[in-house]
Amino acid sequence: MFFLFLFVSQIIFSQEQQKKWDLATCIKYAMEQNIQIKKSKIAFDESKEDTKTARAAMFPSLSFSSSHSLVTTPLNNTGTGNRSSYNGNYGLNSSLTVYDGGKRTKTITQSGIQERIQELAIDQAENNIQIAITQNYIQILYAYESVKTNQSTVDVSLAQLNRAKEMLKAGSISKADLAQLESQYSTDKYQLVLSETTLNDYKLQLKQLLELDGNEEMDLVLPELDNNSALLPLPNKMQVYSTALTIMPEIESSKLSTKTANLNVDIAKAGYMPTLSLSAGIGTSHTTGTDFTFGEQVKNGWNNSIGLSISVPIFNNRQTKSAVQKAKLKVLTSELSELDEQKTLFKTIETIYLDAVSSQTKFKAAKEKLQSTQTSYELVSEQFNLGMKNTVELLTEKNNLLSAQQEVLQAKYMTILNTKLLNFYQGEELSLNN
Repeated sequence: MFFLFLFVSQIIFSQEQQKKWDLATCIKYAMEQNIQIKKSKIAFDESKEDTKTARAAMFPSLSFSSSHSLVTTPLNNTGTGNRSSYNGNYGLNSSLTVYDGGKRTKTITQSGIQERIQELAIDQAENNIQIAITQNYIQILYAYESVKTNQSTVDVSLAQLNRAKEMLKAGSISKADLAQLESQYSTDKYQLVLSETTLNDYKLQLKQLLELDGNEEMDLVLPELDNNSALLPLPNKMQVYSTALTIMPEIESSKLSTKTANLNVDIAKAGYMPTLSLSAGIGTSHTTGTDFTFGEQVKNGWNNSIGLSISVPIFNNRQTKSAVQKAKLKVLTSELSELDEQKTLFKTIETIYLDAVSSQTKFKAAKEKLQSTQTSYELVSEQFNLGMKNTVELLTEKNNLLSAQQEVLQAKYMTILNTKLLNFYQGEELSLNN
């Protein structure tokens, strides 16, 4: 049995180790493990309890009370000797607020709206983590491609260095030329290390977003995105904004906050209205030192009461009036916050759109530049091997090629990222497959 347990555990551990992390897996995992999302869900549960409490205020309260006392009195005027008696009282009381100017009903409505606001806070937290993970994941793809480009550059540098050594033996180049190529080889290796460090930094950031340990192994699925992904038509900016206004949780939340602010005004105004309450009670008592038993006293001592009370506010040191005025001011603040959320959303979408247009334009230009730079480098490299070009000219063309390759990569992945974000604000799922 023990060996079976070890075998099963090893299988589970092995499966866990072999887990593949693509973008969809990362997002799904973060939805379950992210601390901010968990905190938002707890706040939502708290708001549901507040709603239950507000609804319960519509029902009567019921309480039981009991008091007991021991009374000692002298037996005669001389004060010698005492007599003790025990008294017990028992009561059951209930009260109900019949009318309070609509304060309780409006509080129930307000609690329900607040519950929805907290639910939207979960959606907003989930959106934020999805965007953050997607940004980081695409940065990893870019960094990974950059590493491959730099590795290829190092390989070319090494081949050129070996070729230069042969040319030096043949007397085709000088030692100074060889030294320049050796220096370039070292520089290219250094750039490779930098790009690998950047890639590892992005991977660490992804682990932190997923609440994973930094030392934990992570088998990332890094798909190769076609260049056509960066050439797709961009959605219309105003259409994106129009759709986002109807689906983004922060917009609905700001509108609901304005509603709760208006309800606060009505709740404050309820302070001007009278309060009508109904109460009822039943009780009995018993005492020692009588000829009646405990049961007889309790049975015969029942007393019932019912009451109706009304409280009419006349003067309360301006508390109600100030509460109403402050509630109205909060409505104005809430309306401004609602407008601010809409403007913030528009600024976000506008920035993403402009970045997408800019990066897509750069990508098209960078592709053309890369093609011409590649051709130029190949010609110069061939001429260098024939002794027709010097080392400086070769290295200049090589660095131009590397720069062009990096520009293409950067523009490509920036375009893809911003296009994905624009689609997300239109309600599409964040995915590398669409």
